[in-house]
Amino acid sequence: MKPKVQPAVPEITVRNLQRKVPVKVADLAKFAQKAAKLCLRLPRMSKTNLSELREISVLIVSDRQMASLHRQFMNESGPTDVITFQHGEIFISAETARGNAQRFGNALARELRLDVVHGLLHLHGFDDRNEPDARKMAIVQLRILTHASRLK
Repeated sequence: MKPKVQPAVPEITVRNLQRKVPVKVADLAKFAQKAAKLCLRLPRMSKTNLSELREISVLIVSDRQMASLHRQFMNESGPTDVITFQHGEIFISAETARGNAQRFGNALARELRLDVVHGLLHLHGFDDRNEPDARKMAIVQLRILTHASRLK
């Protein structure tokens, strides 16, 4: 019996495009690689598959930039925490992440990691548009966040 081959993990780059919230880009990039590897172990949830991407860009933006993306691509006003594009871009609002961290009693680094995992799961075909799917995604998201944070 042939051993199952682990798909190649896409190259992940993290860029901080805002100035209001300090972000440890190198730490977030290391975490993102670990989280992507764990995501690839999951069965894909649709035609979308993380392993089909060669590169993933995680772009940390301001609330203003995020609100513009949110309006342009989702026809909704105001910023959101994460927007993921299926060709491999994950936009994260640093200001919204900071606000969520304060609201939920998390460190900013943990909140940003959670946003990265959320984006990676969307790239792997997970969806959170209805309550059952959102619950399933939240469970998997927390599991990946916990395991990836422990990996060396």
